[in-house]
Amino acid sequence: MDSKFDVIVIGSGPGGYVCAIRCSQLGLKTACVESRPTLGGTCLNVGCIPSKSLLNSSAMYQKTQKEFNNLGIEISNAKINLSKMMSNKDRSVLTLTKGVEFLFKKNKITHLKGKGYISSKGTVTVEDQSGKKNNYTAKNIVIATGSITSSIPGIKIDEKNVVSSTGALSFDKIPKDLTVIGGGYIGLELSSVWSRLGANVTVVEYLDHIIPGMDQDISEEFKKILTKQGINFKLDSKVTGVKTVRNEVIIDLINNKNKKAEQIKSDKVLVAIGRKANLGEDISKSGILLDQQKKIKVNDKFETSIKNVYAIGDVIAKGPMLAHKAEDEGIAVAEIISGQAGHVNYDVIPSVIYTSPEVASVGKTEKQLKMENIKYKIGKFPFLANSRAKVNNQTEGFVKIIVDEKTDKVLGVSIISAVAGTMIAELALAMEFGASSEDIARTCHAHPTHSEAVKEAALAVDKRPIHFLIFKNDKKSNDPSSWFWQKNSPINTTNPKTLT
Repeated sequence: MDSKFDVIVIGSGPGGYVCAIRCSQLGLKTACVESRPTLGGTCLNVGCIPSKSLLNSSAMYQKTQKEFNNLGIEISNAKINLSKMMSNKDRSVLTLTKGVEFLFKKNKITHLKGKGYISSKGTVTVEDQSGKKNNYTAKNIVIATGSITSSIPGIKIDEKNVVSSTGALSFDKIPKDLTVIGGGYIGLELSSVWSRLGANVTVVEYLDHIIPGMDQDISEEFKKILTKQGINFKLDSKVTGVKTVRNEVIIDLINNKNKKAEQIKSDKVLVAIGRKANLGEDISKSGILLDQQKKIKVNDKFETSIKNVYAIGDVIAKGPMLAHKAEDEGIAVAEIISGQAGHVNYDVIPSVIYTSPEVASVGKTEKQLKMENIKYKIGKFPFLANSRAKVNNQTEGFVKIIVDEKTDKVLGVSIISAVAGTMIAELALAMEFGASSEDIARTCHAHPTHSEAVKEAALAVDKRPIHFLIFKNDKKSNDPSSWFWQKNSPINTTNPKTLT
């Protein structure tokens, strides 16, 4: 095997494999190092893809239990075969990881199997499973090693009773009681999976709200929806200890406000408090500088403190820790290495939670704009007034558009909807082109579609939605957030917030 390359990418997750493919497309002789037996990194193997498979399967089961009968579809004795569900998930993962392998072959990318690290300037050492080490040289090196699960000091994740997201994707039976530590994306998605399949799920969150970082309106509404679905919440609570007694896990909590101590007993505990950069001790030995978050410092061209060594994805502090962010960075750095002008717009990276309904956002939240002292206006539209959502029995949620008060430029969007993850792309594209709410409002949207709610929310910025009445909650207030809606009925000033 040839040992000299133009580019060696360490890590084959979404950032790494996309970077390798783009480098090859640009005529660079490329190799990609991966320590797992299969390509695709955390996302394809034990993250995004398997979790979405279980989310889809569990949603189908829930519909047979709670929705199909009302639609005139009568199914009796529907049962869960967890083994088959897991096999379906595994097939999906295998198909996609094999797909990346096929793309590597077609693009003539050398797949280096083993753990890779920078051993000296321009040299990557790859240690295979037998312990054998091979050295490869490259003009450029890209670090794309992704992230690993964060844990709480003193709490050991054994992937049996106390699990990470990896373990929660592979339970061999449905837990009777599941406690999830962390009210972010990962925790809530997996809470949804096991709650739908019959587990009694309790989410413990240190903050006083779920999905930190998203708009407050979305957080509050989403919690109401998940509570209605049967998920329990212990907010503003700190986990002080987790211990296993026989086959039962005991979680010790303390309320942050009243300091009241509490215990929860569960079959399983999922620790989902976030992820941290996957960097070994070899990073500090290589001379690459890290920031205060213990992530790799990079400049505006993704170059580290060592010339011709780059870093992308979860190992750098730029942008959110999301697969599609890493993909964009992978393409950008490949183009920069080849002499082009690679670029990532971090202000327009969508985030999606794949529950039912889905939650999606892009751009700024109200809180961020207030901190930046930017004046803004808001337009909201509920799916209760959207015809497609109504006929599909998917009326939960709303679209919220935030625009600059002076220029009308769209600054941020949040959506709760059955198809929010797909809908958010329209808004990301609009923001990429600097669109105003008027641009969106004057764009013809097909009828009947969920996306009509986007147009109506854009119209609502100037208080002119077509299919919903709008009125002011407090006549003395000029705050746009005080505007609410009441559908097809006289204005109800005594209870104006029923749909918000």
